[in-house]
Formats: sequence, structure tokens, C-alpha cells
Amino acid sequence: MEYSPFLHSLHVVPSSHVKNKLFVFCIMLSLWVYMIYCCVGYCSTMPNLTYGSVNRHENDAGADNQESSLGSSRDLLNNENDLDSRGDEWDEIRGAMKALDDNAMSGFLNESESKKLPQAIIIGVKKGGTRALLEFLRLHPDIRAVGAEPHFFDRNYDKGLEWYRELMPKSSDGQLTMEKTPSYYVTKEVPARIYTMSKDTKLIVVVRDPVTRAISDYTQTRSKKPDIPAFETLTFKNTSAGLIDTTWSAVQIGMYAKHLERWLQYFPMEQLLFVSGERLISDPAGEMARVQDFLGLRRVVTEKHFHFNPAKGFPCLKRPEGNSKPHCLGKTKGRTHPNIDPEVVQRLRDFYKPFNSRFYQMTGHDFGWD
Repeated sequence: MEYSPFLHSLHVVPSSHVKNKLFVFCIMLSLWVYMIYCCVGYCSTMPNLTYGSVNRHENDAGADNQESSLGSSRDLLNNENDLDSRGDEWDEIRGAMKALDDNAMSGFLNESESKKLPQAIIIGVKKGGTRALLEFLRLHPDIRAVGAEPHFFDRNYDKGLEWYRELMPKSSDGQLTMEKTPSYYVTKEVPARIYTMSKDTKLIVVVRDPVTRAISDYTQTRSKKPDIPAFETLTFKNTSAGLIDTTWSAVQIGMYAKHLERWLQYFPMEQLLFVSGERLISDPAGEMARVQDFLGLRRVVTEKHFHFNPAKGFPCLKRPEGNSKPHCLGKTKGRTHPNIDPEVVQRLRDFYKPFNSRFYQMTGHDFGWD
């Protein structure tokens, strides 16, 4: 029979390389389906560890109402550097699934993925709500973010950009890589270092009433070191003179305008977005719309992803396509603030007022803290 290249092209024997890849794909797919099956079975039988006792929370809320207005405020968006601040079993399951996808499936299906330096960074502030914002953003399919705080630009800069890059998750060309380290906003060297990495980096700052933020900061520290001095003692250089101690980090962080001046020496205002920590609680979908627009992303994370938990006092995440219960951001959220002397609170408010006014002017937004 006469040889025909056309007929020969119709009879292609799969190469051993293709067969091997198909075999690996089948194995990985089976493991992935099995993991989903296990996770569903596990969640359906496990006790509700997220909420604890509803009655207990309701009783706590009732007790809080008897306290003074500031003393009874709750640490609603409690950011800790600890990994366990990410929260509940849902996040752990999601993390396991993402790890399976990253490590097992990426070799076959995501050969174009690679580790990239972040194009956007949540740079602050501590106790403002950065953990909540990061977890909200991680619901978006076009965002890949590292969970732990790298502290590259303030503590590990000498390790180099390649070390930093290796900390990032793999992402495709259509995805945005992010990280968050709240101490960046107040560290003098960081603006220049981020600018050296990329002058086009988008920067997000989550801010909160500086007085409430300072008390929240103190509350977190006291939970780890119960023997620290009283908040009133640490606030003043000299109690009798009433001079605020601006060297205490809990006070210094809230001087937002002073820190912003340093960032504006390197980045134009349009590259910075200031997110209200209060609105992340009262209107998370609204703030997320602003953030997604700023990052140039589709508005995927919307009101359908949030459920307000009146017992804990802040929004929890939910799967909009399922019937599972909403999941909150972890056991450390909702710490009760200690009662603070009202006179000390007022002195702090007076101290922050000019800084707040300047900050409102610089950002073009009145956050309503005064």
C-alpha cells in the first residue's frame, strides 16, 4: 500500500510520556475526590468548635452592656502574628485542600504557575483588622496570598528577594500575589525597600479608631503577659503632668498621619487604599467592593459571603453555594477590653485629634473617630 502521511497522522500512538501524565492525573484526581469525601464526612460529624456555647456568648454580651461604653468595647478584629489567629476548622480544611492542589496537581495542570513577588501588600496597621481583610480576600479566586506574616521588609530584609519570593504561593499570570505584615506601616525603612522591589506595588492600610486600637493592642499584650503595668501607667510619661508617652508603640502606631508622610515620599496617594476597620465589621461587603476595585479585580466577594454573628460581634464567612454554618475568624476574636479610666481615654482622644484631622485631610476621607 502506498504510504500516506495523512493516514499516518490519524493513527498516533500515545507516547509513554503522555501515558505517564495521564496516569499521574488519574491518581491525583482520585486523591482529590477522596480528600473532599473525607472532609465532608469529618465536618458533618465534628462538634461546633467555632461558636462555643451560644448561651455563654449571649450572657457575656449582656454582662458587657453593664460596663462603660469604652470599657465594654470588644476586640472585634484581633490580629495576632500567631498562625492560629487564622481561625477555625474550615480554614484548616481549606488550607489542606489548597496544599493538595498546590503540591500535587500543579505539576500536571498548572505547569504555567510560578512564585511571584507580591503585587499588593497589606502594610498595616496592627489591631486594625488586617487578618480579617486577608481572609476575606482569600475567598477571591484571582488572589493567592501567604497566610503567615513574612516580616521581610522589616525583619528579614537581609535574606534577599529570592528568599522572600520562595515564601509566596504559586500563582498563574491572571492571579494577584499578596501578603500582609501590619508592622510595615510604622517601620521607617520599609517604604524605600518596597519601592526598590517595585514602585508599582499597591498598598492597603486598615485603620481603626486610634484610641480603641491602642486599648486592643494593650489587651492582646496583657493576654500573653498578665503582669504588665496598667494601661493608664503606660500611656503617660509622667502621670501628674499628663504627658502622653509617644514612645510606647501602642500610642505611636495610632499617629497615622505621621507615618503616612513617610510613605508619600515614595508612593503616590492613588497607590494606597485606606480601609476602615469599623466598616469591615458593619459593612464588610461594602469595604470589600472598594478593595476589589482598587486591586483591579472582579467583585466576587460580596454580601453573600458574610453572616453577622451577634454573639461574637463581627461578620463570619460562609460558603454561598452550600448550607453549611458560617465560620468565624478564630477563638481569639472578641476579647473584652479592660475598663480604662475615662479621663485617660479623653486625654488620648485630645492627643489624637490633630493627627486624625491631618489624616482625614491627607486621605480625603473622614473616618469619624472624633
